[in-house]
Amino acid sequence: MYTLYGSRGSGSSIAEAALERCGLAYRQVRASTWEADSAIEELRRINPLGQIPTLVLPDGSVMSESAAILIHLGLEHPAGGLLPADASVRAQTLRGLVFIAANCYSAISQSDYPERYTTETGEAAHEAVRQGARRLLHRHWEIFADTFAGRPYLGGEAPGALDIMAAIVSKWSGTRKHLAEHRPEFLALLQRIETHPTLQPVLARHFDAA
Repeated sequence: MYTLYGSRGSGSSIAEAALERCGLAYRQVRASTWEADSAIEELRRINPLGQIPTLVLPDGSVMSESAAILIHLGLEHPAGGLLPADASVRAQTLRGLVFIAANCYSAISQSDYPERYTTETGEAAHEAVRQGARRLLHRHWEIFADTFAGRPYLGGEAPGALDIMAAIVSKWSGTRKHLAEHRPEFLALLQRIETHPTLQPVLARHFDAA
């Protein structure tokens, strides 16, 4: 039995979708830094950063970082189809997962918490950091869209780990609106991913309909 720490509408939906895709049993613990009544102290005892998702494996060991969780589950449960069987395609999937984690996720953090990235205390300075982070984030998604193509999905014939991460992380910080104007074909791919029957139930639990 896996234990997943997370909250509605957060990055824990990535790990939840992966667990569902692999047909794995898990229990959920609601925890987040923005929910005072959640199990945040319990989470911090196993992950001092208080990050979600945090996943406790059946052997009791702890994993964090969405991309790492997806890769681990894909390797541990290949029948779930999170990672492509073809080595060349799998290499590009791993590249895409780390691209989103390193470039997109980090920019979202700057957009959401600009006060952490400047010594200035005024709202104008914070807003400047926020807008700069969003501009960088949206450029990163343009590059992603130009680099990774659907076949018909990013993972091949069915959505896999890269599809899950792209569909969810692109929901934040105005990315979908930007893509509608600048990369509409890629936005259509993301919408196709999130309505796939293997992913739609999890996404419906976490996100309100657009």
